[in-house]
Amino acid sequence: MKAAPQTTTDADELQRFNRLAATWWDPDGPMWPLHLLNRFRVRVIEQVLRDSGVIAGDSSQPLQGLDVLDIGCGGGILSESLARLGARVTGVDPAANNIAIARQHAESEQLEIRYLQTEVGELNGQFDLVFNLEVVEHVANLEAFMQASCERLKPGGTQFLSTINRTCKSYVFAILGAEYVLRLLPKGTHQWHKFVRPEELTQLLQQQGLATVWSSGVALNPFNRRYRLTKSHRVNYMLAAQRPAAQR
Repeated sequence: MKAAPQTTTDADELQRFNRLAATWWDPDGPMWPLHLLNRFRVRVIEQVLRDSGVIAGDSSQPLQGLDVLDIGCGGGILSESLARLGARVTGVDPAANNIAIARQHAESEQLEIRYLQTEVGELNGQFDLVFNLEVVEHVANLEAFMQASCERLKPGGTQFLSTINRTCKSYVFAILGAEYVLRLLPKGTHQWHKFVRPEELTQLLQQQGLATVWSSGVALNPFNRRYRLTKSHRVNYMLAAQRPAAQR
């Protein structure tokens, strides 16, 4: 008999995200930084996919025909953007309230997105693209979570990740600055000890047969509310990793 998959959900994080669920689609509410970040990241992701040859041409739906997984989809902000680019999107989240909001909003926008209230370790199938954005710093068992996430990626597929580095600077900027001084995020959004260093994440990806092909730091100017890519990975960073194509 196959053993039940190990849970990677943090119960306290689950409760907090269920409480925040109703605010996902309020661009002026506590999720406003995520709305700005999503628009920025989608442009970056599309460019990285073009540079790596995954997509080509100037179609308005460059992800047409690709199966995409959005892990920790929340209220569906990224999932809807990917669907508008032509992807067949599956969004998963363990928070029931998040999934309810995501389904309701997708229906109102007439977007066909498959939303599932589940953990990635309980999901079947593989995908061309896997998105793991602002998730790894919230899970209970990082190694098990990364294994499950990587197993969902097809040969030749690409996984995008974004998170926060575990440095003194990230404590000052991502917690003290963002949550307590500038109040860009609700207090308690992050726990410094759960932040993941780039080398730790890269090693976990390598253990699952994925090679990092791109990475960059990400910074927000809180005064003009603009994101930009940076050379420094000391606070926020993104990376893309690919699984080698299957040998014929």
